[in-house]
Amino acid sequence: MNLAFVAQSGWGKGYHAQSWMESNAQDYEAMVVLDYCAEYRGLVKEGIADHLIVGPVEAQWSVQDWMAVLQANPYVVLERHKAKVGTDKWREIATRIAEAVRRLDRDQLIVFDEAHFVAPQRIKLPQPVKELATTGRGAGTSTMWVTQRTAEIDKTILTQCQARMIGGFDGGEIGPLEKTIPYPPELHNPIEDPNPSRLPEEILPSDRERPTSLQKHENDDGQTVGSEWIYSDDDGNIRRRDTSGVKMSSTHYGSEGNDLNPPEYA
Repeated sequence: MNLAFVAQSGWGKGYHAQSWMESNAQDYEAMVVLDYCAEYRGLVKEGIADHLIVGPVEAQWSVQDWMAVLQANPYVVLERHKAKVGTDKWREIATRIAEAVRRLDRDQLIVFDEAHFVAPQRIKLPQPVKELATTGRGAGTSTMWVTQRTAEIDKTILTQCQARMIGGFDGGEIGPLEKTIPYPPELHNPIEDPNPSRLPEEILPSDRERPTSLQKHENDDGQTVGSEWIYSDDDGNIRRRDTSGVKMSSTHYGSEGNDLNPPEYA
């Protein structure tokens, strides 16, 4: 499965994405997380994955070098060295990693955090990344594309996703995904309130009558403690999820305040 995991900044996207990684990791022979913003160290501390900071030395590694590293460390979080590896260099590295994982014959989950930097709409999509998105499923590879910039990520990536986990967007800017969802896109705008009669019963809120649109839950300090999402896939499954009920053993170290199976929800 290729999964688009999208929501605006501050919606708890990284936390929710990590819960999916944790719940799915052992269903695969390998999991590789390309961690652009150093959000997923909790997977390492929990013993779910190894950890490698990708700096200037690793930036010089060839596809063959990465194949050797990924074979030796099948579950790994590859954290970008923020001070030493810029966005353009990270895209080059990610392209070689994409080619490396494509050559490895195994069931694996590959996660691209801040995927719009790896596959931006403004430049030609790197061929290894494109092939991973378009043919990876048949080769036993599942992918997660995590982003808040649906207008900036290459449309090929989003259109090749067989499943979508979409959170809130002020203004409802969900971009190309709007054509793939079987419900009014304004459901993703927290300030909107679509008429319940326009929505499938499966995605009506269970704890209130209105607003029907997705909402974010904050504590008294303004920190996000939960948020609502809509899951849909090409098999016709659709449901509403609330991350305040997500059960996860690993700690998420996000920037805020510092087939894939869904995680267990309360």
